[in-house]
Amino acid sequence: MKIRDIDLGLNPIFLAPMEDVTDPAFRLMCKRFGADMVYTEFVSSDALIRLVNRTTEKLNIYEEERPVAIQIYGKETDAMVEAAKIVEAAKPDILDINFGCPVRKVAGKGAGSGMMKTPEKMIEITKAVVEAVNIPVTVKTRLGWDDESKIIVDLAEKLQDCGIEALTVHGRTRAQMYKGEADWSLIGDIKNNPRMHIPIIGNGDITSAQQAKEHFDRYGVDAIMVGRAAIGRPWIFEQMKHYMQTGQELEAKPFEWYLSILKEQVQSSIDRFDERRGIIHTRRHLAATNLFKGIANFRDTRIAMLRAESVEELFEILDSIPQKYDVTTSLV
Repeated sequence: MKIRDIDLGLNPIFLAPMEDVTDPAFRLMCKRFGADMVYTEFVSSDALIRLVNRTTEKLNIYEEERPVAIQIYGKETDAMVEAAKIVEAAKPDILDINFGCPVRKVAGKGAGSGMMKTPEKMIEITKAVVEAVNIPVTVKTRLGWDDESKIIVDLAEKLQDCGIEALTVHGRTRAQMYKGEADWSLIGDIKNNPRMHIPIIGNGDITSAQQAKEHFDRYGVDAIMVGRAAIGRPWIFEQMKHYMQTGQELEAKPFEWYLSILKEQVQSSIDRFDERRGIIHTRRHLAATNLFKGIANFRDTRIAMLRAESVEELFEILDSIPQKYDVTTSLV
């Protein structure tokens, strides 16, 4: 699969853009385990053109994580164009437009998947952004606003006509948020549409290596994007790549190995921010990781782990887990 001159190989697997998740430390970790492309947290066009410090920090990318995409969102054409130019100056490999975020603070204001209500505006913004920059522009979106307005098959053609060079589709409507099962049937319809010639990337409910292979085989997508399943589990990319290449599950490693990866991620985040911000930023990963699922009577340790305020305290708690619990019941 290629996006312009970026060769992403056969059946590539991407790390999805996620707010408060895909910071540089996590992106680099996922890249190390085999993610073929990573995406930044999404960036508000309005905040970016106002040069809000916390927003501009999201444009920081590193050579080791390439190819990397910076994703922007917004509802005003002029602001999106200006933000796109700022992003281009940060030198990502790809600029991605977010027409898929379902959260109220984004979609409720008409941006993200809120654009599914105004597809003509979505087309206007996409065309203007493509014309404003020289780097490849891609789009990430959903099936539609709700079950009565699944417009994605027709919309995909219109987005392609704007000049985008790849399209990612999450198999839910905005009304579904993240509930229910992702419906990949329309993603398959887009891929099988003879009028479509750009790469199609499928997203939604890919939580295992077996599911990744099944969705590649069944729907014929060019790439798969993994989101929530990677939180607290960066090694999922290695598991998926191994299964795709061999047809066999990757042999599990000792519990302490997975624990060391999480500790490394915490330390990397601290190194890039500071102790307090680094710990706060990785709490979501510690809360979500499947490493601790299945461990009996783990509640008190989980609470202490998520309340730890120093790296010394946090690592002491993490290091005690193999001695205190039967960790053979955990999932990886």
